[in-house]
Amino acid sequence: MYKYVIFDLDGTLLNTLDDLGNAGNFALSELGFPTHEIEKYRYFVGNGIPKLIERILPEEKRAESFEKTYRLFCEYYNAHKRDFTRPYDGITELLKKLSEVGVRTAVVTNKGDEFAGVLISDIFGRLIEKTYGSIDGIPKKPDPYLVNKAISDFNAEKRDVLYVGDSGVDMETALNAELDSCGVLWGFRDREELENSGAKYVVTNAKELLDIILK
Repeated sequence: MYKYVIFDLDGTLLNTLDDLGNAGNFALSELGFPTHEIEKYRYFVGNGIPKLIERILPEEKRAESFEKTYRLFCEYYNAHKRDFTRPYDGITELLKKLSEVGVRTAVVTNKGDEFAGVLISDIFGRLIEKTYGSIDGIPKKPDPYLVNKAISDFNAEKRDVLYVGDSGVDMETALNAELDSCGVLWGFRDREELENSGAKYVVTNAKELLDIILK
């Protein structure tokens, strides 16, 4: 049984794709750039908002338009981050069960800390004990810095910790932190990416994930 579980956020606990895509397309439209189909944002997210902005901008406009696009994105997303965002099926029940049996939980995400904390608090309340979002000057995943900080704050042994995410970045983060990892298939990426990036387990639903944690 794992005593601690560290989760990714976007694509793992919460389906944030529509709200992220809408924010990106709003910013692009305001500046007269082509927008993208929402499904394409599955491959734009995962490395934080600055990298997302780089990916959605036309390559020849990235340098001159990055700051304006970033500002428009953040303003829109801050106002609309709960429009369509929701937990994936079974996630709230999973977190309640983990809380009941004493498994401690945290989130480590490349989403901005100001957005991550509000979403976790509003949607999950105290079911998530600690949230670590992206802050300027702090290394982002797949760097293990924030994961290692969570482990230290828990005073946990790494053998007791499972890292759960939906992307190759997450599986690489777990490897870099020397943790067991579980990839989830309900998020933004596919089995091939997860397995190629070193996932120890891959699950298709929250029940399978619970079984692995409690095994």
